[in-house]
Amino acid sequence: MNLRYGLLAGSLLAASVTLGSVLVSAPVFAQPVQGLYMSGEGGATFNQGQVIRNSSARDQFRTGAIGLGAIGWGLGNGFRVELEGHYRNNDLKTVGGNAAYHARADGRQQESGLMANALFDLDIGKSWLFPYFGAGIGYGWQNMNTTITGNVNGASYNQHVSGSYGNFAYQGIFGLSFPMPWVVGLSATAEYRFWTMLGPQSHHSVVTGSETTLAAMNGDYGFRNGNRDSRTDFNHSLMLGLRYEFNPAPPPPPPPSTNAVPAPAENRTYLVFFDWDRSDLTDRARSIVAVAAQASTNTQTTRIEVNGYTDNSAAHPGPQGEKYNQALSLKRAQVIKAELVRDGVPGPAIDIHGYGDGNPLVQTAANTREAQNRRVEIILH
Repeated sequence: MNLRYGLLAGSLLAASVTLGSVLVSAPVFAQPVQGLYMSGEGGATFNQGQVIRNSSARDQFRTGAIGLGAIGWGLGNGFRVELEGHYRNNDLKTVGGNAAYHARADGRQQESGLMANALFDLDIGKSWLFPYFGAGIGYGWQNMNTTITGNVNGASYNQHVSGSYGNFAYQGIFGLSFPMPWVVGLSATAEYRFWTMLGPQSHHSVVTGSETTLAAMNGDYGFRNGNRDSRTDFNHSLMLGLRYEFNPAPPPPPPPSTNAVPAPAENRTYLVFFDWDRSDLTDRARSIVAVAAQASTNTQTTRIEVNGYTDNSAAHPGPQGEKYNQALSLKRAQVIKAELVRDGVPGPAIDIHGYGDGNPLVQTAANTREAQNRRVEIILH
């Protein structure tokens, strides 16, 4: 079992490293998850040997499959909460124990559950990689349907175990998320989970065999007609999946034109968007500025550049409209600078610029209202 854990963990790690190497070569813009999101994952699951109550026997399982889905809410500061539903399936392989007791199993154990999870995304300074960890509590159901054939002191027997058992459950979670540069809001995930249900887990048992065998099983091995209890249920899962945020951070800017100074690849950029002909901040905008302010204190930032832009629409097209957009872009930059100062950033470290409708994120026809072009870029050098 430990060898299988190591092999699959190595494969999952290799897949994660490969995915990370692909993503790091592309510009990815990521901020803490905010608002509604959904996720789905699947992979391999391993049940530890489950100890049978009042006996020396232990159920041994084959590697199984797991699938889960979750719906959650990101708080915008790294924390998020979610509701999860999952399903696991493991075939029962053998039942081992006392040297005088040997058994072969033909059947499976299925587990399903509903969990409430709390998680925290770590910002490690890499826009393409966000580790996360968390824990969950909930309720699980364990279903057994297996036939066990074996012998006790040379006498054969058959045992059929079936039925469902439910109890409270809890789990620990550690994962890696990789924002996908080609779909804003979509992230790939690689994850490990440890899950356990409170015990003992009880299932219906029917044993057939000679009277001598049944007497030995009841007296020495704890098996009898009526019920069969397992004292432990420890599960390990390794999964790959996808997560989609419905209110994602805005997309990264395209390569700047020749009339703008491009930010170095290692610089960190945050985007704040504005309504048409407005320069006031929404709650979403304030949270993005707060994240940028916090990042400026946690990284080696030497200079902060705040660049304001507008789209190419104007109430009065022509030179008058261009002059108005130029002033509006500068006003937006000034508003962002004031908010950064309120969040604790020193004012002298902030350079502001207004570029009017130059360097748009989205190329449009003349006099077009485009939300992604009405923005301020916060660049941490």
